[in-house]
Amino acid sequence: MTHYDLVVIGTGSGNSIVNHRFADWKVAIVERGVFGGTCLNKGCIPTKMFVHTADVAATPAGSSRYGVDEELLGIRWPEIRDRIFGRIDPIAAAGSEYRHHNPDNANVTVYDGTGRFTGVKELTVEDHDGVTSVITADRFVLAAGSRPVIPPIVGLEETGYHTSDTIMRLEELPRRLAILGSGFVAAEFAHVFSSFGVEVTLIARSKVMLRGEDAEIASQFTEIARGKYDVLLEHETIRATRLEDGSIRLWMLCPDGKEELIVDDLLVAVGRTPNADQLNPQATGVEVDREGRVVVDEYQQTAVDGIYALGDLTSPYQLKHVANHEARVVKHNLLEPDHRIKSDHRFVPHAVFTSPQIASVGLTEAEAEAQGVNFVVSRQKYADIAYGWAMEDTTGFAKLLADPETGQLLGAHIMGPQASTVIQPLIQAMSFGLNAHDMARGQYWIHPAMPELIENALLNLPLKPQE
Repeated sequence: MTHYDLVVIGTGSGNSIVNHRFADWKVAIVERGVFGGTCLNKGCIPTKMFVHTADVAATPAGSSRYGVDEELLGIRWPEIRDRIFGRIDPIAAAGSEYRHHNPDNANVTVYDGTGRFTGVKELTVEDHDGVTSVITADRFVLAAGSRPVIPPIVGLEETGYHTSDTIMRLEELPRRLAILGSGFVAAEFAHVFSSFGVEVTLIARSKVMLRGEDAEIASQFTEIARGKYDVLLEHETIRATRLEDGSIRLWMLCPDGKEELIVDDLLVAVGRTPNADQLNPQATGVEVDREGRVVVDEYQQTAVDGIYALGDLTSPYQLKHVANHEARVVKHNLLEPDHRIKSDHRFVPHAVFTSPQIASVGLTEAEAEAQGVNFVVSRQKYADIAYGWAMEDTTGFAKLLADPETGQLLGAHIMGPQASTVIQPLIQAMSFGLNAHDMARGQYWIHPAMPELIENALLNLPLKPQE
């Protein structure tokens, strides 16, 4: 049994904690998979590289509206895949090499294996050969992330399927792909594969796609998506089987009764669940809520003194920028225990990198109504700004919610080109308390650039006149 000052479980955002300031600490890092975590290896970074390629592939389909006749001649899938992972895999390997062998990490021991708590601040790690090591520590950071949810569908395991962990490394593109799910992972991969010429069928139990977004955004996006690939709403997949020719048959319940669908491959993208259960945190006194998340306070500390948690393991947001923020908080609190700081989750933005892009921060209209918040709403279409004319965008818009008395922004929701970038000034305004009137009139807005969408949406808010 070896004792450490600090043990970090997980090498996503948790890996960023241990730097030169911990040089006099005895540290262990535990990683059961690939260095770098989900974002680098299986999540946001490779998916966005695929999304950008899909955006390029989709360009010819809409070029004629500009008087330009373009044609998509083909998709070289192996080159697309290998370009992306040819960049990512070396980064993961270099991260592992740095922690294992660089002299800067002489105080760090890496355990390649699965860790489970077997006592109070006691972790048993089983490596890939089945050899176990027991380690203890004064402090732990739990940053083990999340994994895809697999629904209990009859025959699914025997049939075989892909998740976001594996779909990006396909040997070849299928002709027909079914996607189970209607959230951001499903929406992004539907865009990617449909843009590459795959016949995509998205199967959703809900009445709309992206139901967590503002209702207007979700409704409008669902209609747009239905024009790009097959969307089956209110369909519940109840059974799957592999046919003799290698294809997959799915049975679904729907408002009209039952339906069947035959595809070449299947992507399960119905959500993600925290990996807390795999750590057995209760053995060390750490509390887990009904959603399977490790419970932490505003300092990211669990109920056990010295044990912190961050990222997907504890956060309902499941976003890399949130995990990075929480990692910075944990790092500070480990190094400065007498001057701890709190995490700031007031205005957490997110984006869906599908087509069209979606970005959001703050309250939706339904949430504001449910909370009894006094608010006013404005909307601004891309089609009504000059750059929107240039893009011939007819579906995109921004929607803002604000306090009518103070002008403080309560929520912002954008669907359209570069939404994830266009929303940033609104995130900044909310974070630093800048009201809508001062934001709109207290600075220049480049004309005729895309941010005029935000300027006009701010000016459209029916606020109480300033005295």
